[in-house]
Amino acid sequence: MPATAAAAAANDAASWRERMPAAFGAMPGRRAMRIAGAALFAAWLAGALWWFGFSPARLWNGLAGLGTIISLMIPPSPGELWFDILRGLAESVAMAFLGTFVAALIAVPLGFLGARNVVTNTLFRFSLRRFFDGMRGVDQLIWALAYVRAVGLGPLAGVLAIATAEIAVLAKLYAEAIENAERKQVEGVVAAGGGRLARLRFGLLPQVLPVMLAQALYFFESNTRSAAILGVVGAGGIGLQIAERIRVRHWDEVAFIILLMVVTVAAIDWVSGRLRRRLIGGPAATA
Repeated sequence: MPATAAAAAANDAASWRERMPAAFGAMPGRRAMRIAGAALFAAWLAGALWWFGFSPARLWNGLAGLGTIISLMIPPSPGELWFDILRGLAESVAMAFLGTFVAALIAVPLGFLGARNVVTNTLFRFSLRRFFDGMRGVDQLIWALAYVRAVGLGPLAGVLAIATAEIAVLAKLYAEAIENAERKQVEGVVAAGGGRLARLRFGLLPQVLPVMLAQALYFFESNTRSAAILGVVGAGGIGLQIAERIRVRHWDEVAFIILLMVVTVAAIDWVSGRLRRRLIGGPAATA
């Protein structure tokens, strides 16, 4: 009797192994592919490290030099030109706000044009979405270099760079939010006799507007950090103050600017975070 039960169990296991072989472990071919993939990745990683000149000695020397710089940053000091630092910081925040505002304003109609539940022409929508992809492939720093050549040095180039770089990103996010909107509200507007514009104005926009505003606030916070980098290439803001002090090795003043930026970004993050939660979660939302 026990031998019969053992044979039945073995036959049952063989039957299940034949039906679902993946449940009993990877097949030999799949294991070989995994090993080959791991070996290929290890070879690629080793080749990349060799190509970039990585070595323990070089890494150690770099860390030692970084430690020297950090020691020179202590204690942080505003220096004699502290008013220029505050003005540059205010300029960066203004650049981020204006650039994000312009980008969000232009991205709203582009988002509607890129949504499949608004525009049914597949070729037009596909071309527009690929245009968004191409615009997102160009970094803000590249746009800043181009606008510095076009309009000259100053914060205007930074505002234009931020706006141009973020239009496509926000338009894509807005289009996805519009596509995920609830259909019943739109159908209700249509059933009440509303036309195409009424369907967009009263059916879709009230649903997606809080999400759009929340995303714009998040990008304002992110662009405040980005605006500091744009000043390095002459697009205005606090980045110019950082570049000048690094050039003359005033590391204590660089540390002061970095701490000032951290505090500013943290404050903007706190305020925008509360606004985002209130917009998405309703008036009862709390921090």
